[in-house]
Amino acid sequence: MIHMKQLLRTTDPTIIAFAKALLQGEGIDCFEMDVNMSILEGGIGIFPRRLMVGDMDYTAACRTLADNGIELVGE
Repeated sequence: MIHMKQLLRTTDPTIIAFAKALLQGEGIDCFEMDVNMSILEGGIGIFPRRLMVGDMDYTAACRTLADNGIELVGE
């Protein structure tokens, strides 16, 4: 069983897309949550989306995003 940790939370879909591309480029699997809530609210951007990674990839994922100027949860 893989435990997931929240890496990023934002209402900006471009940041999510950029972060996913960076992580995938490093071979880090990630999962986007709350996409359906975003669709239900009509795309006006009031509900943030979350980007999750496995516990084992969390440190590398944090470093990858921080190195590319993406502010992480809790920072």
